[in-house]
Amino acid sequence: MDLTPAALLESTRPSLGAIRLIAVDGPSAAGKSTFARRLAAALDAPLLGSDEFPVPWDGDPLAWWPRAEPLLAKLAAGRPATFHPYDWRTGDHGPAREIPVAAFLVLEGVGAAWRGCPAALRIWVDAPHDVRRRRAERRDGPAILPSWDAWSVRERHHFTTDGTIADLIVTPDSRPLLRERK
Repeated sequence: MDLTPAALLESTRPSLGAIRLIAVDGPSAAGKSTFARRLAAALDAPLLGSDEFPVPWDGDPLAWWPRAEPLLAKLAAGRPATFHPYDWRTGDHGPAREIPVAAFLVLEGVGAAWRGCPAALRIWVDAPHDVRRRRAERRDGPAILPSWDAWSVRERHHFTTDGTIADLIVTPDSRPLLRERK
């Protein structure tokens, strides 16, 4: 049995109507967004991220799921899904964005691979806690660290309670899953 990342992708079956949903999960600042963007580009697939929905730092890591679920239902029915992505910088929703029906859809964010997600393939992206904390500070500034620390505890609780599993694990030492198209 071929267990290479490319073989895993090729062997996935549709799980969201005719779409093969690839869930990219892992803790905050692990590199999920970067990895998911590269994966979506390599697959020529749309990308939907949990950061496109409002989730308060003191909230449930799955607070975004009820807003994403209707979009996934439309896609499963073979129809494009339109929504207004949340802009974390302005605290408001931006212009409408359409997610087309495609062979693959990459779903990224904390909780993307939870047991209720109809993923065809679950990918876990991780990095050491101290690396993730430094990345969060670089990305959002030092004032965010108390909120990030509390969020880190909540997301760890979510992963443990959910029993989140992955078909593939990506760490800083891993080889890239797919190369980005040039």
